[in-house]
Amino acid sequence: MSNSSVHEKFISGLMDTQSMGRYKIIRKLGQGGSGVVYLARDAYIQRQVALKISRGISSQSRKKLFLEAQSAGRLSHPNILAIYDTGLYKEFCYIIMEYVEGETLKKWCRPQHLLPIDQCIEIVFKVCSALSYAHQRGVIHRDIKPSNIMLDKQGTPKLTDFGIARISEQKSEKGVWGTPSYMSPEQLKEETGTHQSDIFSLGCVMYELLTGQRAFTGENDFTIIYKITRENPTPVHELRPDLPKIFEDIMRKALAKSLEERYASCMDLAYDLRVALRGIMLPKGDKKVEDIIDLLRQVPFFHNFTREQIESLGLASSIIKVPEGKIIVTEGDIDDTFYILLNGKVKIRKNDTVIAKIRAGECFGEMAYLSGQPRAATIRANTDCIMMKISATLMDRIPDKIQLHFLKSFSITLVDRIQKSHKLIMSLMDKQKEKKR
Repeated sequence: MSNSSVHEKFISGLMDTQSMGRYKIIRKLGQGGSGVVYLARDAYIQRQVALKISRGISSQSRKKLFLEAQSAGRLSHPNILAIYDTGLYKEFCYIIMEYVEGETLKKWCRPQHLLPIDQCIEIVFKVCSALSYAHQRGVIHRDIKPSNIMLDKQGTPKLTDFGIARISEQKSEKGVWGTPSYMSPEQLKEETGTHQSDIFSLGCVMYELLTGQRAFTGENDFTIIYKITRENPTPVHELRPDLPKIFEDIMRKALAKSLEERYASCMDLAYDLRVALRGIMLPKGDKKVEDIIDLLRQVPFFHNFTREQIESLGLASSIIKVPEGKIIVTEGDIDDTFYILLNGKVKIRKNDTVIAKIRAGECFGEMAYLSGQPRAATIRANTDCIMMKISATLMDRIPDKIQLHFLKSFSITLVDRIQKSHKLIMSLMDKQKEKKR
């Protein structure tokens, strides 16, 4: 009996047993070339998980699978699907992952379901952030495609299957792996995939997300491979006339055949997307832009900034509204953003205890900017708030003079925060002394 037949028999038997060790199987979620995914419940900690069973693979590939899953499991990012556990069950490998209620990007790559341009860009921007985080830790995905990007009920993208599908299909570090339509020219030439290979694949996804058509199509894989290595796709603004011409430049650079002409990093791509999005949402001279600048200049943090400097900072940030009661930052999360509160109040909690209150003009979440460490506390809006959300990574693309000016204001704000905290601690200590007397 073939490995495939054995696997199918085993899979069908799963629904009879309804469990795999500590994991109780609830229902089948999907099936692909590399395995079957089920919704399950972890009996130990009582949470729903996604259970992926890989198809029959060699012992050598199995070892690689566990190593890759281990490497991916160390990634903690809000836009990367978390991996909790791996193991063997009756000779079959399984991986336990975060369960996300939603759909893959495949649905939103169809002409009849195209998303607004700004929403598309925001999705790609967040995937860029996730990939940048992984690349900095030496992890390359190698199989970016719409079906490997989940979109949850809140519209947040989650990148899945870091290197796992590739190994499940018994491919080596070099050589062809992944889905041909989204593979980079160097991968097709059986060269080692790099972080720039991920950028090319993400460019293919962005093209499809914006237009509803694949960048490279053909009757068979050979035709697709020829086009990826030799031809350029149809310009995106020809397929979607409402797309500004700037997207043509972005797509050309993301899908460049040579590594020298392609984006050097995901955050370079993210920065250009931010520039493009800003041009769509806030055209130059727009009254909304002027209103935002006026609002910022009223905040003490920006008192010494010129209008031009504030406008440049806008390329690394966004103005967001947060309703009362909503969690802005969750303890333990890892990301590169911090905030300047423009209007309203927020509370910082540690172990259900309020440790600080933030008012208009103050910043919070700055440890992500300074150290890159996991969030040390949970931060919730105490009132309806307006705040500036800043990407620490994108700040590196801002002119040096403006960065220095920003850091000066940032330092003054932090010193003021430390002084207030010191006074609070001293006051609490004095109260404790009085109680002892």
